[in-house]
Amino acid sequence: MRLVPEAARQPATPAAPRRLGAVELVPGRVTAAVLSMGGRVLDRTEASYDAAGATPADIDGALAGVAGVFAAHEVQGIGVAAAGLVDPGTGLILEVNDVPALHGFPVTERLGALTGVGVRVEHRARLQVLGDRWFGAGRGRRTFASVSTGEVLGVGVLYDGEVLAPPGGRSGAHMTVSASGELCTCGNRGCWKTLATTGWLRAGARAAGLGAAVSLAELVGSGDPLAGRVVEEYAHNLALGLVNVQQLFAPGLFILHGEAREGGERFRTVVEERLRNAVAFAGAEQPRVLVGTAAVDDVALLGGAGLVLSHL
Repeated sequence: MRLVPEAARQPATPAAPRRLGAVELVPGRVTAAVLSMGGRVLDRTEASYDAAGATPADIDGALAGVAGVFAAHEVQGIGVAAAGLVDPGTGLILEVNDVPALHGFPVTERLGALTGVGVRVEHRARLQVLGDRWFGAGRGRRTFASVSTGEVLGVGVLYDGEVLAPPGGRSGAHMTVSASGELCTCGNRGCWKTLATTGWLRAGARAAGLGAAVSLAELVGSGDPLAGRVVEEYAHNLALGLVNVQQLFAPGLFILHGEAREGGERFRTVVEERLRNAVAFAGAEQPRVLVGTAAVDDVALLGGAGLVLSHL
């Protein structure tokens, strides 16, 4: 009888489950998460910084503050969903109007040095639509739009299975919707961003005598008719940009993320009705608006995880 060595009889050590890393980098905030291969968030952390006054060293510090979340996991890579313009080839964030310290910031190099794993970066809107496509309400569709609202505004469009934006591309926040409108951070006037972000909502509430620090949820819940008018105007302003997207690409389905989730059913309905009234033409899918329902809106992180998946 042949004896089997003791070491050979030991059960094999199961391989560590594969994980995906994701980072969302937007003005004032860095969020990092570890996700399963199926898109479930397993661990997450967040750090803040002063968007207007930050230095590159402050950005380094914020990244260092979140990088530890990856240490306990065997991540296959990290995908960064960044606001502004980025260069995926060089790993640079080229320009973020609200964060001068991010101009030319080498995010993949810095995060790679902190974590020891491969890092890729892409524009947040491009990754957001992929997050919805692979893990969210866009699953099974070849054409739809994913919309971020709040402090950060943007649209990612999937058209016939392809993302309609150049690599490192643009979100639509700076499309002109009012020729004589407010001055934007980009230097132009009348950008969609000036009318359909949290900054406009705060200014609108202040002008109506409702206070400057109120949130969309507080305005909706107040029951005040003045607050209701501010909320309705905000919904129409958001729809202004989406009407242009529907006119150009007819995505049919618009998935709203971020602040719009606080607006309730009336807010969603106003946006949807505005879209349907403005772009009703034969042969196109009737526009529908869905609002993300998750307690924590992780669509950009899901897109970052998808970016890693696409390169495995």
